Amino acid sequence: MDLYMTPQIALALLLIIPLVAAALIPVFGKQQNLREAVTFLAGFALLATVIYLCIDVAQGGRPELHLGTFAGKFDFALKLEPLGATFAAIASSLWIINSIFTLGYMRGNKEKNQTRFFGFVAIAIAACMGMAGSANLITLFIFYEALTLSTFPLVTHKGDAKAKRGGTIYALILMGTSLALFLPAIIGTYVLAGTTDFVVGGVFPEGTSLLATSLLLFLFAFGIGKAALMPTHPWLPNAMVAPTPVSALLHAVAVVKAGVFTMLKVVTYTFGPSLAAATPASTWIAWIAAFSIVMASIIALRQDNLKARLAYSTVSQLSYVTLGAMLAVSMGILGGGLQIVMHAWGKITLFMCAGAIYTIAHRTNVSQLDGLGRTMPFVFGAFLVGALSIIGIPPMGGSWPKFLLMMGAVDSGKAILIAALIASSILNIIYLVPIAVRGFMKAPLDPVADAEIGLLRKQHRWVIIPPVITAIGSLVLFFFAGGIVDFLQPILPGGGLP
Repeated sequence: MDLYMTPQIALALLLIIPLVAAALIPVFGKQQNLREAVTFLAGFALLATVIYLCIDVAQGGRPELHLGTFAGKFDFALKLEPLGATFAAIASSLWIINSIFTLGYMRGNKEKNQTRFFGFVAIAIAACMGMAGSANLITLFIFYEALTLSTFPLVTHKGDAKAKRGGTIYALILMGTSLALFLPAIIGTYVLAGTTDFVVGGVFPEGTSLLATSLLLFLFAFGIGKAALMPTHPWLPNAMVAPTPVSALLHAVAVVKAGVFTMLKVVTYTFGPSLAAATPASTWIAWIAAFSIVMASIIALRQDNLKARLAYSTVSQLSYVTLGAMLAVSMGILGGGLQIVMHAWGKITLFMCAGAIYTIAHRTNVSQLDGLGRTMPFVFGAFLVGALSIIGIPPMGGSWPKFLLMMGAVDSGKAILIAALIASSILNIIYLVPIAVRGFMKAPLDPVADAEIGLLRKQHRWVIIPPVITAIGSLVLFFFAGGIVDFLQPILPGGGLP
């Protein structure tokens, strides 16, 4: 393979493959099967490329690709390291599974403008790949903004007043926070450090004012709006007006994971764990993250709309990563990185189950789900598995990051923050498990209608199979958590854990 592929070529392909797909999808817009074939071929090609790069990174490689220079001194460049490779692996693998689900959902609900939809998803994936491979803050910022712009048409896909309102809030918060806070933080970093490159251990010179680094850390924490740290979170529940495939991939994986990935990357490669730990702002932001974890869980508990409940659950779960970053110790940072992986697989399962329920039964509220699990056992079974992973119950993959974050809280001298993690897990049980329980255990609201729904399962198999696959993945990943942590350890100075 090396005769035809080098890490540098593979880095370029991270961008080229989804962008070529985005260009070809409109060409076959009137031929649905060919259009979807382009998406699947691009998905598998991208995943193969990411696997190739992950192997190279695991062997110590750090492939680089210079794309250009602007303003005479700022590089537009790619450089892949373990955290970026992990993000790329999540997005590329789940793009394929979600594309299967999207096919079933869009056709099953006879959604309009499907060609435009698939095209913008491909562009968004390209933006994610660019973020994953960014060599510096400026390159990352450009792809960060590209991700916002490419997902806006997806959020507003339905074109009605509700979609336009949700899209407006989405764009205003994400663009507003990035331009008003994130960009000034990047400029401040360049002024103080003389570079925006990502370097293991951080870039700030010894003796940098802790007041200055505190200000910058606050700007980064709230400027990275995609991390949905309260009070920058309202864009996420408002974006749930989008079709469920958007919620599943972009708001359970790509967009939100781009946010917490950026947060973790800034702490590890711009500040460095030592400086982040010494910066007073990290303690304050850790407490804000703990507040977000609990408060978003409480709000989720009060939502009857299933997607709204999952949206606030996501706000809570994202703050686990921010908390891990702000603990600024090995266990916390690695726990945050592992949370990115495990939450992606668990939450996309839940969103796809919500989409399957809507497609087959046309029900959107939790109160409408009584007895529905008897006619849709695979969907509700997958939901239960995904929920248990989000809660963090062994042997689900989601249990490991919670354990590492608790250890990180102890190591950082902030053991009291464990209370927020425990409280959130209890609340997660209360607002997630009863959904599956009422589906299986309660009497159907309309037995005749439910019987008719049961007859539609084979017709809508393409919205049922994907969440079953990701539910199995949430279980299987439990046994690979150690390997993921080992892969991530080089992001820390000295290689991480002893």
